[in-house]
Amino acid sequence: MFCRNQTSRATVARGSAMEMEVKRGRFRLSVLEDSAQDCEVQRRIEREVRIREGACKLLAACSQRDQALEASKTLLTSNSRILALMTQLQRMKEAQAMQRAERRSSDGGSVDERLPCTGKIAISDIRIPLMWKDSEYFKNKGELHQCAVFCLLQVGTEIHDTDLVIVDRTLTDICFVEPVIFTDVPPGFDLRVELYSCCVEGEFSMGFSTRRLSRLGSASSKKFMASLETAASCSSHSSGTRSGESSPRGESPVLLPVLSVRGPKYHLLAHTSLTLCHIQNSFRTHDLTISDTDRTVESSFWLPLYGNVCCRLVAQPLCMTQVVMCGKLRIRSETNPEDWRDVYSVLSGSDLKCYQQQDDTDSLETPLFTIPINKDTRVCARERDPALHSHSITIINQCGDETTYTILTYTSEDTHRWMEAFWQHFYDISQWKQCCNELMKIEEPKKIVLVTKQGSLYHEMVTPPSTQNRNHLLPLNRPVSSEIQSLLSSYYNDSY
Repeated sequence: MFCRNQTSRATVARGSAMEMEVKRGRFRLSVLEDSAQDCEVQRRIEREVRIREGACKLLAACSQRDQALEASKTLLTSNSRILALMTQLQRMKEAQAMQRAERRSSDGGSVDERLPCTGKIAISDIRIPLMWKDSEYFKNKGELHQCAVFCLLQVGTEIHDTDLVIVDRTLTDICFVEPVIFTDVPPGFDLRVELYSCCVEGEFSMGFSTRRLSRLGSASSKKFMASLETAASCSSHSSGTRSGESSPRGESPVLLPVLSVRGPKYHLLAHTSLTLCHIQNSFRTHDLTISDTDRTVESSFWLPLYGNVCCRLVAQPLCMTQVVMCGKLRIRSETNPEDWRDVYSVLSGSDLKCYQQQDDTDSLETPLFTIPINKDTRVCARERDPALHSHSITIINQCGDETTYTILTYTSEDTHRWMEAFWQHFYDISQWKQCCNELMKIEEPKKIVLVTKQGSLYHEMVTPPSTQNRNHLLPLNRPVSSEIQSLLSSYYNDSY
């Protein structure tokens, strides 16, 4: 495990730019100390390792189909998060090393570039159409083939999974209705959607011997973390690369050690990537890249995908939901140049709202007037006007009837601060594009409280799996037993 009271070991990818700088003597590995961000990533890795161990123990203890499928899904999701976090940690180390090298080699300091604001993105109402044969769907012939299916959604190191659903030939679409929300996302995001499937007809062998179960304790945790530290020395790769897949540009992927855990296995059916251009405040259809059809079409986990995915993808940039700038101003319109009004102004979203006083903003009072601020607005700072005895800012709205507003600030520092806020706001709007035309609505996922049944693990294991409503879309939300929960409690307590 990563130790907080010990000096962290710096990891350098072989053949990377950082290794070349080390060889040239530009800096030493000892200067690569953990920053606060590094420690946070390491803490998240430790958390996922504990979740992975808990999923392994759950697979070893349970024999019910639903519980085994959920535990295997958790195992796959945790592996994906560990892989993404290790890649992020490696990139952070290389970036820190390159920054130190640039500071030592350059005479002058580098000017920080303007960065756009981040925001929330939400994907919901996922529909994946199926293309069954006529003999299977309409005539209801052949064996009723069932698969457990879920989606894995990833933006950077933030990974979420959907509920499990049972799919057979009675369904024409795979549906995931609940929204999945990603926070602190830049406008250049890449949302990867992966569809996984597992055949549920087979008999799963989940039993581990007592000796094997006891080995999944702290010893395996130390060995696993040691393997992760070794993996960090490999070259960084794309966050979408999975264990066992080839890495782009010939780089060596960070491979996770494989644990021999018996149970249901999920297979990647299809995937797609969604970016800023796919965001619309409506339900849209996107192309879906299907995995190797020639090799998997005869597999038990295969489903006849149509090749499309329908969903609603929306975004809320912070510039549309948070206050960018606020303060006291004097404003006049060119239609009435003698009417100066002392107001308290708030810049947020696509408006500069002007209130009579600051308390009106907290009481949700209607503003006295509103100045539109959008991509068609032009803002410029004027030199000190002898007539006004102050610096001024001019706002010109070129959409519709052209209107000009003149703003006076109380100090030159205030003028600079407001101009900087306007430029940053315009830059955020230019980067988020259509997401700033209107505030899109994001529905929060519903909170489901699971009530655990009382009873022994024996009664849970001898109860046959339910076969009711097998022809409907069924989320696998059966609560686990109290014994299995206590088995995992030691691993989940420190995770949050």
